[in-house]
Amino acid sequence: MSSDIFRMQRHAKGHAKGHAKDSRLSTAESWNKRKAELRRKMRKCRRELSPLQQRQAARRLYRRVVRSNVFRFSRRLAFTMAHDGEIDPALLLQEAQRRGKECYLPVLNPMDENRLHFKRWRRGHSLQKNQYGIGEPRHGRICPPHALGLVLMPLVAFDADCNRMGMGKGYYDRTFAFLHRGTQQRPKLLGLAHECQRADKLEVAPWDVPLDGVVTDRHWYRPPRGRRQ
Repeated sequence: MSSDIFRMQRHAKGHAKGHAKDSRLSTAESWNKRKAELRRKMRKCRRELSPLQQRQAARRLYRRVVRSNVFRFSRRLAFTMAHDGEIDPALLLQEAQRRGKECYLPVLNPMDENRLHFKRWRRGHSLQKNQYGIGEPRHGRICPPHALGLVLMPLVAFDADCNRMGMGKGYYDRTFAFLHRGTQQRPKLLGLAHECQRADKLEVAPWDVPLDGVVTDRHWYRPPRGRRQ
């Protein structure tokens, strides 16, 4: 009799564990579906902007960032080449070069656990397209991520607390994972976006690297006070 009870209890525990695991998987699958749908929505909204709207947004972004202290006093800056309807930081890149700042562009490096390298780029230097069709410098000195002063990051979606959703590959999160250790030498990370890419609220994963702000063509968003570095 006691052995039957023991088997029933063990079966019940196993069933409960299986149910909990199924519940976690269901929750994860549901969130992945929501993220995929949000990415489609946000990419669609920015791709539907007309060339005139893109130019106007880029100029408004430029005026916001170029007056900031973080741009004025950073010596090494990382940019990105606009792609897939992203807001274009080209005017900021040109201004940074005019002021004699060191400008870098991200380069994919699948041999280094899919982290990004940042290569120096000067006007007139050639670019080659990577697997996503984004221009990368062919040559140039590499700057380690921790030595950058300001990193202007692309994103797909953001919320008012400066949480960021990228394309889902995790390149920036892996590259700047050292920031979770509270290192003293750290670059400022600013997400760049069109205002239409703002979401109500994004879920945050433990590996997501927090931003120091998000700048759009309409606003400069700052993270909650307790999360600022």
